[in-house]
Amino acid sequence: MRGVQAARGAPLSADPGPEQEAPPRRRRVGLLLSTAAVALVLDVVTKVLVVARLEGERPVELLGGQLLLRVSRNPGAAFSFAEGATLVFTAVAVVVVVVILRVAPRLGSTGWALSLGLLLGGASGNLVDRLLRSPGPGRGAVVDFIDFQVWPSFNVADSAIVTGAAVAVLMSLRGVEMDGTRRRDDDA
Repeated sequence: MRGVQAARGAPLSADPGPEQEAPPRRRRVGLLLSTAAVALVLDVVTKVLVVARLEGERPVELLGGQLLLRVSRNPGAAFSFAEGATLVFTAVAVVVVVVILRVAPRLGSTGWALSLGLLLGGASGNLVDRLLRSPGPGRGAVVDFIDFQVWPSFNVADSAIVTGAAVAVLMSLRGVEMDGTRRRDDDA
């Protein structure tokens, strides 16, 4: 092994440096943004179709009547909580979007990129409703249309938010940090 020597300026170890880490981080940011875009587009398209085709119509029954597709408007949060606080929920959605976009460049975990992409897409989908639907900007009601009749109505954005949150919980339970490192258990 004595005869093996690194060339001048070449690294002595196989550890990737920051310049070699950039492409994987960019891919994770790309995953986050593409996941968010898919969730947002699916949410907006389904809401536009549902409002255009089902507003004022009888609900569409699926799965033997266990699932209904019907338009409802929710000015509040989940379960129609705090219906008078639409402006607050609009502001919270804006903050969520900004925080996720600020964290994105530091992502080193595929699971966290997927989680945050779903959260970003879902928050953006409901934010679009709050900004563009009546009664006016920042006060618009979110369109919900999926009704299992044993749970409050929801939409694609809500599904993305719940799924993204579940992935975040799973990543946390597994001890995976956003940068891709594993949390050390000091008790072990």
